[in-house]
Amino acid sequence: MKKATFICLGLLAGLQSLAQRYTLRSPDNRLQAGIEAGARLSYRLSYDGKTYLLPSAIGMALSNGAVLGESTRVSGSQTRSADRIIWPLYGISAAVTEKYNELVLTCAGGYEVVFRAYNEGFAYRFRTGFKDSLNVLSETAEFKLAANDTAYFHPALSEADYRVRPLGQQSGPNYTSMPLLLRADGMNLMIHESDVLDFPCMSLSAVAGNGLEGHHAAVPRTVVPGGHANFNLLVKSTQPYIARTAGTRDYPWRLVAFEKNDKDLLTNQLVYLLAGESVLNDVSWIRPGKVAWDWWNALNLSGVPFKTGFNTETYKYFIDFAARNHLEYVNLDEGWSDQFDLLKITDQLDMPELIRYAKEKHVGLILWCVWYTLDRQMMAALNQFEKWGISGVKVDFMDRDDQTVVNFQERLLKEAAKRHLLVDFHGAYHPTGMARTYPNLINTEGVKGLEWNKFDSLGTSPQHDVEIPYIRMFAGGMDYTPGAMQNYNQADWKAVFDRPMSQGTRCHQLAMYVVYYGPLQMLADAPTAYEQEPAYLKFLAAIPTTWDETVPLNGQVGESIAIARKKGDDWFIGAMTNWEPRTLAITCDFLDAGKVYEAELFQDGPNADRVGNDYQHVIKNVRKGDRLSAPMRAGGGWAAICKPIEK
Repeated sequence: MKKATFICLGLLAGLQSLAQRYTLRSPDNRLQAGIEAGARLSYRLSYDGKTYLLPSAIGMALSNGAVLGESTRVSGSQTRSADRIIWPLYGISAAVTEKYNELVLTCAGGYEVVFRAYNEGFAYRFRTGFKDSLNVLSETAEFKLAANDTAYFHPALSEADYRVRPLGQQSGPNYTSMPLLLRADGMNLMIHESDVLDFPCMSLSAVAGNGLEGHHAAVPRTVVPGGHANFNLLVKSTQPYIARTAGTRDYPWRLVAFEKNDKDLLTNQLVYLLAGESVLNDVSWIRPGKVAWDWWNALNLSGVPFKTGFNTETYKYFIDFAARNHLEYVNLDEGWSDQFDLLKITDQLDMPELIRYAKEKHVGLILWCVWYTLDRQMMAALNQFEKWGISGVKVDFMDRDDQTVVNFQERLLKEAAKRHLLVDFHGAYHPTGMARTYPNLINTEGVKGLEWNKFDSLGTSPQHDVEIPYIRMFAGGMDYTPGAMQNYNQADWKAVFDRPMSQGTRCHQLAMYVVYYGPLQMLADAPTAYEQEPAYLKFLAAIPTTWDETVPLNGQVGESIAIARKKGDDWFIGAMTNWEPRTLAITCDFLDAGKVYEAELFQDGPNADRVGNDYQHVIKNVRKGDRLSAPMRAGGGWAAICKPIEK
């Protein structure tokens, strides 16, 4: 036994001595990746000379017998650099600078590994060149941190509060979906993925030694309806592999972003940069915008001469409201059809008349549906929607991230694009850059949003509200569905399903329209609730959903946030706080020099900590370099529109 052990150790030492080592640096030389190909393929990461990730193994086991990343023999390597400007169809900025250095290792056994170092972070992916299709049995993805960093675990697939814990803590839930934020001695690290197509998403769990390892859902073998109202398909058994896929392909990017300042997480676009470019030829019909939404407010119109509900009169009112306030869309949520037959319309709804009326008013209609109903009826339903002239679909209750669901999303996006239909995914996993590849993916929920205030005893708190822009929004657009008009403090709030209210102040909700990036942004409350506040509604309706420029101002994860965004000549500013009252100083360095701007402000009123609906409406002139004060009560917010005054 001792002799055998000696031989094994000797063999391992021999492989390690033959390991090939490579160094890859970011264009600004601050981020350095050390890559080692030997007994195991691994990488380590340092920033400004400080090590943050120790050697972390990567690999993949395939059904054809290949084990990528083990006993790695590199037969060739190539390097290249990129420095270009990308012009997104829409986003948080009109232009995105892409600069990186790349290393491609060609390995014996028919595969390559691509490594990239951006100023914003590091990423790698596998690339195979096998002739036949194959099964991916497993993937190895390690992240070995150099210290016991603070981790923001998200202990559910897509909708949960964050659980802040030391990474090395082994008690409690040990699962986290991504993106995962790690705060490490003055540095923010964000672990996520991009370009996930024909493959399951990755989740993480903590392991001994301040480490994390990736996990993937297996391909489902049998599923049955279940969950809320049988809207889910629950997996009862699985295949012994995580993906069935082509032998020649690129696999998803695994990435680690680096930002010293919390606020800079708000403009880190590494997920977008790594995603595949758009595959749609015609994108002229894709129109971001705001939506008058029915479900959250339970169709609670007041002061109208008809009985509200799933009927033509109610939705005509929603359409008139959208048209008067220049909102692009109205959403018809659960109730417009049989949930399990999208071709069977609710009796009291005259769909042809409603569609005619919406077209006359230049308002688009978006239809909600259960995902597996749409999957079963995809061609018939989409053809009918196209014939009607529907603008998009809101697809719900996927609640899984296995290859089957990922492939459903891509298949739907392809078919929807052929018919000029937008897609908004709810009950969905985190974004992975698919909105760049298919820009008709206009938004994704993937977050514990305002709807939880209808039915959950904890709801969504202001602390949660100032965590998600730094963490969840790093992945991409976020359909939180803000806009509550009944606003309560921590002591008085409660969940009421048909008369819902938000936690925090009215201005906290208003600021979300600037702070939260969502190309399709809902107005969650009833039209008549907004119409009782004309100045507030006018201000809200004027806020765009996509931007030409974004400037993070200040804030800290879970405490506060302030951000400025530009559209055309106008600047929009939003600020939010947790349950702690605070005043943020907004320095207007982002304004154009030589111009005078009229700043229209909405801020918490003096009694907003007792009555969340209390606000003040202020108008003043500002110039570049001026300082604005943003006073916020507990759970408060502040918002401004700055328009240049023409001489």
